[in-house]
Amino acid sequence: WQQFIISNINFFFQFKVLTGFNEARKNNEFCDVTLCVDGSKFPAHRVVLAASSPYFKTMFHSRCLEAKQNNIQMKGIDVEMMTLLLEYCYSSRITITRNNCQALLSAANLLQILPVKAAACTFLQQHMDASNCLGIHCFAEQHACTELQNEAKDFVLANFSAVCQNEEFLSLPASKLIELTSSDNLEIDKEEMLFQAVQRWLQYDVLARSVDFPLVLETIRLPQLSPYFLHDCVEQCAIIKNNPQCAQLVEEAKLFHLLPDRRSAHITPRTKPRKSAGSINVIIAVGGEDDKVVLRSVEGFCVKTKVWKTLSCLPFAISKHGLVVSGRNTIYCSDIVDIVRIPNIVYFVLFFKHKILHSLGSLKFDFDVSGIAMLDGFVYAVGGWDGSCRLDSVERYDPTKNEWSYIEPMKLAVTSPAVVAHEGMLYVTGGAILEDGDGIEQVQRYNPKVNQWQDLAPMLIPRSGAAICALDSCIYVLGGWHASTENTNRVECYHIAENTWEYKSPMKEKRYRPGIAVIDGKIYVLGGEEGWDGYHDSIECYDVDNDSWEIMSHLPSARSWLGCVPLQIHKSQFVDKS
Repeated sequence: WQQFIISNINFFFQFKVLTGFNEARKNNEFCDVTLCVDGSKFPAHRVVLAASSPYFKTMFHSRCLEAKQNNIQMKGIDVEMMTLLLEYCYSSRITITRNNCQALLSAANLLQILPVKAAACTFLQQHMDASNCLGIHCFAEQHACTELQNEAKDFVLANFSAVCQNEEFLSLPASKLIELTSSDNLEIDKEEMLFQAVQRWLQYDVLARSVDFPLVLETIRLPQLSPYFLHDCVEQCAIIKNNPQCAQLVEEAKLFHLLPDRRSAHITPRTKPRKSAGSINVIIAVGGEDDKVVLRSVEGFCVKTKVWKTLSCLPFAISKHGLVVSGRNTIYCSDIVDIVRIPNIVYFVLFFKHKILHSLGSLKFDFDVSGIAMLDGFVYAVGGWDGSCRLDSVERYDPTKNEWSYIEPMKLAVTSPAVVAHEGMLYVTGGAILEDGDGIEQVQRYNPKVNQWQDLAPMLIPRSGAAICALDSCIYVLGGWHASTENTNRVECYHIAENTWEYKSPMKEKRYRPGIAVIDGKIYVLGGEEGWDGYHDSIECYDVDNDSWEIMSHLPSARSWLGCVPLQIHKSQFVDKS
């Protein structure tokens, strides 16, 4: 009780002191400084101003001219705001309205009267709507109100469909529009809506904005537009027709639709769906083996949340298989499973809508440990083992005819090669040619246009059972069986244009027959064998820009010989509904 009474006495005493100072100010008693604003004079006490504002405290403690002046000229503030802020300094009370809020915030920011600045920010945040959020965001940015600036931007992004209908949107400078339209967090029902909004922005001042329009168009995810909208609306715009930079962006989007199975090798910020699209990138992992136990599982791994989900279960266990995916999310799987006696049948799996397993045409030849790749709509099965010898044969599956056919054989018969398609070519790297399984460094490339193979620059080290992927204009080969004594963690990169190889940073762990997938410009390597009967459950991620690896998660169980492909699915299909 005594503490409560003393606390209240202190509060009333402080209030009385402040009230006394305010009365003295109004009566011009004991004042030691006069603030001059546009011809108006405001007598005040240095000690009160210094206690209320770091701006005044610095001024009165410094060696500046104002520190010794009795009359100080105040610039950048008007009479009304000075009146309100002085009243606050002497009474701790101020009235904020819609009419004075922004001017008050600006003046409080100038004089560093932080409680008033914070209160004005709160007022603006509470009165934010689709018609003023852009103005509030830009105003907050100018006055270093970081929290309000971020809140206003979040509001703009979350309510963009309504915001873009207002006058503020049409008045945006190109730099601010680009900042908004490039955000993954921009919420719109369809990317088509964003293109139409940007068109309205352009037409508001065509002459002035035509120069910046290509930079704005670059932030629109044109590959995410429907091909019909792309052809009927986007391509017909005069500014796009007449600007080479714009036309190139449209061509990129058209190729995205025309060549779906090449999408994974050509990742740009425009091919990535916005978060509001509801799509997520997952790695599909199929089968594999651990300690000679062959698996039937089909699992998905979300690279963002690092969550695994069981998606399906095959009718038979599967290992030493190839797995590829078309640009239309159709997964093809080739396998020999002696246990269940289903030789050489290729399957495609519709995991998410119907979870149906369809068998396709049989390969013409029985073989194992071959390489498989998807090239221009066809599935290629390369090399392998027929039970007695290695093969140089290559078969091609045509989904439209549901049939296989032979093409020109390779120059060298191999098992366990690493095979990948890129820009209309098929690359076969390494593989085993001897009984001990040692790999070779040979690289063969197949051109389907002329049905011919050619030798390329060999890899830096021989290997079989490696993982391979294409990214941008390079091919990466990782791990595998290097020599009869060890697996390897070495990584090398093939520069297609120069026909040269170079080492990249090695993986954290040695891996034979791991799974591999490329998502959002990063390489993910899953599982693999460390040595005889040693299996990894780790997942490593490679950052191309930094040439660095990190172990970022783990498989549900250790395994090798698994098939992996990247897939883009709707997040609702990845929710556990149990």
